[in-house]
Amino acid sequence: MNPFIRLMKKLSLLFDRGRFLRELDEEMAFHRAQAENEFVAGGMTPQAARYAAMRQFGNATKLREQSHETVAFSVETVAQDLRFALRQCTNNPGFALTAILILALGMGVSVAIFGFVDAALLQPLPYANPGRLMSVNENSVESPRWPLSYPDYLDWQRLNKSFSSLDVYSGAGYLLSASSGAEPVQAERVSGGFFQTLGVHPMLGRDFYPGEDRPGGPNVVLLSYGAWLHRFGARRDAVGQTVDLDGKAFTIVGVLPRAFSFAPSGNAEFWVPLNSFSPHEKMRTFYEFMGIGRLREGVTTQAALAEMSAIAKQLQRQYAIPGRDQSASVVPLSEIIIGDVRPILLTVLGGAGLLLLIACVNVSSLVLVRAESRRREIAVRGALGATRLRLARQFITEGLLLAVFGSLAGIILAIGIMKLLGRLVPKDMASSMTFLGGVGLNAHTGAFAAAIALLAALLLAATPMLRLSFQTVRDGLADGDRGAAGRLWRRLGANLVIVELAIAVVLLAGAGLLGQSLYRLLRVPLGFDPNHLATVRVMAPATVYQGDEQMAGLYGEVVRRLSSLPGVEFAGMTSMLPVECNCAIDRIHFPGRPYHGEHNDVDERHVSAEYLPTLRARLVRGRLFSDAEDASRPGVAVINQALARKYFPGEDPVGQEIANDESGRPSLWEIVGVVDDVREGPLDADTGPAEYFPINQTRDHYFSIAVRTRQDAGALLPVLVSILHEIDPKLGVSDEATMNEKIDGTQAALLHRFSAWLVGGFATMALVLGVVGLYGVIAYSVSQRTREIGVRMALGAQRSSVYKLVMRQAGWLTLAGLTIGLVCSVGTSLLIRNLLFGVRAWDAATLCCVAALLGLASMAASFLPAHRAASVNPTDALRAE
Repeated sequence: MNPFIRLMKKLSLLFDRGRFLRELDEEMAFHRAQAENEFVAGGMTPQAARYAAMRQFGNATKLREQSHETVAFSVETVAQDLRFALRQCTNNPGFALTAILILALGMGVSVAIFGFVDAALLQPLPYANPGRLMSVNENSVESPRWPLSYPDYLDWQRLNKSFSSLDVYSGAGYLLSASSGAEPVQAERVSGGFFQTLGVHPMLGRDFYPGEDRPGGPNVVLLSYGAWLHRFGARRDAVGQTVDLDGKAFTIVGVLPRAFSFAPSGNAEFWVPLNSFSPHEKMRTFYEFMGIGRLREGVTTQAALAEMSAIAKQLQRQYAIPGRDQSASVVPLSEIIIGDVRPILLTVLGGAGLLLLIACVNVSSLVLVRAESRRREIAVRGALGATRLRLARQFITEGLLLAVFGSLAGIILAIGIMKLLGRLVPKDMASSMTFLGGVGLNAHTGAFAAAIALLAALLLAATPMLRLSFQTVRDGLADGDRGAAGRLWRRLGANLVIVELAIAVVLLAGAGLLGQSLYRLLRVPLGFDPNHLATVRVMAPATVYQGDEQMAGLYGEVVRRLSSLPGVEFAGMTSMLPVECNCAIDRIHFPGRPYHGEHNDVDERHVSAEYLPTLRARLVRGRLFSDAEDASRPGVAVINQALARKYFPGEDPVGQEIANDESGRPSLWEIVGVVDDVREGPLDADTGPAEYFPINQTRDHYFSIAVRTRQDAGALLPVLVSILHEIDPKLGVSDEATMNEKIDGTQAALLHRFSAWLVGGFATMALVLGVVGLYGVIAYSVSQRTREIGVRMALGAQRSSVYKLVMRQAGWLTLAGLTIGLVCSVGTSLLIRNLLFGVRAWDAATLCCVAALLGLASMAASFLPAHRAASVNPTDALRAE
């Protein structure tokens, strides 16, 4: 017969089951009649021949099913299995909904966290050929990534052969003159080839022309997409217009693409060429600029590092720069942008993976219990002729159906979680996380979700098959429902619960350690009282306040007006508030001591006379500043105890002098006092040496104000802004917040809080799932041992002994889970030790609390089945059997 005709005939049979069965019955009847005739011809009676033919031919129903599966298996049987699977779900909605919700929870959380990991660690940076982009800087003992001086940058750019382009950038702040008044804005100063190095082209207008970044170049500016949208209404004619920055007209030459972001610049709205310099910035020993370069093809990072280090040493010899050997730092740009977030993302992903595992274990337990309860059904269907393949196909269909529903719900949940977590990240923190814009359901997260869905489908299909492979028809018919628990379930179900409890212990231990780290971080000694402190940042226009007298007058007026407010105790000014960063570094030396260019780097702060009393920083010895110490008087300084311990060990520093070489005014400072260590840098960093100079002697146009009040500090913030605008409408006022809000909003606090809350959430869900799993095992075991318990009680067993019987079983499972979990948690905690602050990875108190919490929860979950067992009526139990 023609193969095509044969195929079409099979397809017609596939979609016409009635016709197929009729033809099949006719065929089988013919063969039985032939066999019967042969038996009659051999001497049998017609009745005996008919029975012999039927025995020889076999089970007609089974043969009919096998024949149909062989000839016509496909759409019809799949549809039949699917209908039966849907009917099973509707008949058992509790089981179906529980399995789907647990699977959706594990899958949704895992896919959502993977979305962040994918955007941060797997997706390339949004620049041209990002793998060739390097962060290029100097290297120092204090920091492996030290800024460049501008003269060094010019020489590095000229002498190197490793980079096709090398540029620098530096953050800046400007006062934008707008119709509503002066407004501080964030900007970035960049060398002319910065955007070419990144491979970014303006969406409107042009890039900087060659030469516009030279000293004395024109005042031009590129707008970020956000500035173009919000400040210029996304008008295309914005290009060519001018904006007033610090009293100077800057011509807008272009608008950057919407997708462009550069994490080190934060929320910079204006990008200007680097063509004007302060006296400090022209010095070779003033380090202000960060470098970025694009490697030439074929050049490795190690080769570039070796060349740049050699150039640094050559410049040190050429310009007789004293101190240690100069070196360089060349690392991939991605490491700079993602470095701090990487360990947290990997930790959270690990927690999500463990939660997914415990969800899969729980769903496996549910499916296995469901399969156990259907032993009689399987046995009856097998006795009626259903093959193992036919039964397996039915279970596979049911598993796939649950996996599809669970996966769809998980994907919807993942999208919601990604959006929620994206909104929870504060704006200041989000500005340094450029990858947040790439978080979402894309090809990578879709593939990850598909992989989890496939594994879930295999798990849900394979679990009942495991049970089916151990079952025989005779066992199923003999045991019926009474044997439904079975030895297999008792062993496997108990082992699954131990796995769940062990994972819950690991997550609880991690959450406890991270939570304890956050607690200690937020209560680290600050050296000052942050309560009732209101803060605000101010920028004074340099075009208005040009001289020392004008700045001193502004300082005095601000302090006088703010100090006179009702409820205000003190008001002071500083160049930088505490707990912000270990930046504004000064390199000092000590007159009368040998100096060979050592890097004696200390935090430098310029403060008013009232600032340290406003903080309630403790004066250890000497005195503080007075308002009379201005630029006309000799320079004075107050130092912290860390500086005194490091550079004046065993002696009184008061009356001694320190000097700097950055052309400060003046460069020689007499130490007049020592204060307790104020934590100027991040909460999770050690307190280093710090020096405080009178702000009247340094003339800062950009400063912060701290006000101590007896009332709620938050309620005072609008009043501070109003008073400052009354003093001078041209003052730029921003970033008003209480000191406690600033501490809670620091990057260290946010990162620790983010990881602690997420892992804590995973741990809570794991604890609930683990305890529910334990409850299910104990409750099911009790329900299947009703006869045994009834016999025990009929023979005189007390209720207390029944309680002990059940609770002993739960206790052994809990103990096994705790033991394995505690051992694993110690090893897992070592992996996150870099995220911990003030707590050891094997903290005994945390592990004991975790053990106690899980033990109590497990025993509480086991009490209800134990109470139900102890309440069994022996007569009813025996009658039911």
